[in-house]
Amino acid sequence: MPPRLHCAARSSVGRALQRTATSTTRVSALTVQSATRAASRGYATAASPVPLGGLRLPDDYIPPTQPPSARRPEQRKAQLLRSYTAMLRSTPVMLFFQHNNLTAVEWAAVRRELRAALAEVPPPAAGPDGAVPVDITSHIEFQVLRTRMFNIAYKIVECFKPGAQVDKSNAYMHDLSKTAYESITKASVDESSTYSQISPLLSGPVAAVTFPSVSPAHLAAVLKVLSPSPPNFPAPTRKKYPGYWDPVAQSGFQKIILIGGRIEDKAFDLDGVKWVGGIKGGIDGLRAQLVALLHHAGLGITTALEGHGKSLWLTLEGRRTQLDEEANPTKKEGETEAPAENKAS
Repeated sequence: MPPRLHCAARSSVGRALQRTATSTTRVSALTVQSATRAASRGYATAASPVPLGGLRLPDDYIPPTQPPSARRPEQRKAQLLRSYTAMLRSTPVMLFFQHNNLTAVEWAAVRRELRAALAEVPPPAAGPDGAVPVDITSHIEFQVLRTRMFNIAYKIVECFKPGAQVDKSNAYMHDLSKTAYESITKASVDESSTYSQISPLLSGPVAAVTFPSVSPAHLAAVLKVLSPSPPNFPAPTRKKYPGYWDPVAQSGFQKIILIGGRIEDKAFDLDGVKWVGGIKGGIDGLRAQLVALLHHAGLGITTALEGHGKSLWLTLEGRRTQLDEEANPTKKEGETEAPAENKAS
């Protein structure tokens, strides 16, 4: 039998295992000793009345950041619906366009030319008190709508009134609550309401241009780019805006059609939208027209009242003169003879 060879690596591994076993034994012994000493000294320890494994939230707990809704969280578009309801409540002017199969490059070209046209609108002038209005150019957006979700959001804004639901037992009155869902389900929409007039437009591919405030100047700039109609809203010239006449941009503009608008919670057709965009001078021009109309109306009323008074005065004055002549005929003959004598002399 051949003699065994001494291996240094094998011996080092064995020594390491022995040290590990020895250290583990020493640590266990120290732990037992420290526990025995603590028990002998009699330290006061507070025992937990409820084990940690039994701590759990109640089944009916509702987190404040996610109130209950009418649908399951994984089956609803909560953020999209809330954004639409907020947009409808805070946006006074919305223009609806039908878009037909625009590519990403065409959308980029359309938005580029729209931003360029809005940048040419002069900033608002300072008021009499020196305050400068906010420039809304950077806040005008052109976005594609999810018509189904937008229709539901519009119905919530139109039919759901949280103030009228205070007496109900359900304490949640937000747009995603069960109360709002029941309100729009049971509501009977009036045919003359704004929702009834705009809801037929919300079918198929629809995009919207939103304005944070009423500005006829910005509205006219949008119409000149997206829905030109000369002579009031001519298209940008080729020399000043060469990008507008780019083939890609023109292909995108031909696929966009203006179908209506919503201005100050009122439905407007194409002619109504163009009338608002054609107001000269914007809101200040509209105020000037209103002042001129009131001034002319007041002037007409004053003239009419003064005319009746003058005619009455002339009638009475003529009658008085006639009575004076009938009462003093000799005086009249003397007055007529005197000029004749003077003429003869």
